[in-house]
Amino acid sequence: MKRFAHLADLAAFIGQEFARSGVLLVDQARIDAFAEATEDRQWIHVDAARAASGPFGATIAHGFLTLSLLPPLMTSAFAIDDVRMGLNYGTNRVRFPAPVPVGSRVQARFKLLAFDAIDGGAQLTIEATIERLGHAKPVCVAEQVVRQYV
Repeated sequence: MKRFAHLADLAAFIGQEFARSGVLLVDQARIDAFAEATEDRQWIHVDAARAASGPFGATIAHGFLTLSLLPPLMTSAFAIDDVRMGLNYGTNRVRFPAPVPVGSRVQARFKLLAFDAIDGGAQLTIEATIERLGHAKPVCVAEQVVRQYV
């Protein structure tokens, strides 16, 4: 995990990758829980028998499940000691270039695109690239906008 003593220290990393997350397992229990929470129970996600003969040979994670892994991936990647609160402000762009089959292990890289001062802190625009371990093509690339308050 990358630690920053002060929020302002992050500004030096504009245009650079500044952190890499730990690894998360995307198992069927996680996929099923997401399907229930969102009421998206499409067979490609929850019916292992049917998905086995589908285009990916197994169930796959929902794209939005993959995107929703960004908070725990970010938490495992970096911390800013003087930040008292962070908020998800939005997402500018999201793409899912490859599927996440059940049993995949994913990790994220974070690149700082912008650091803008706001009242009480900073707004960060961060390119998050989620990768499936052992595969070259990313499974999600998202431009996240977060607000950090000191």
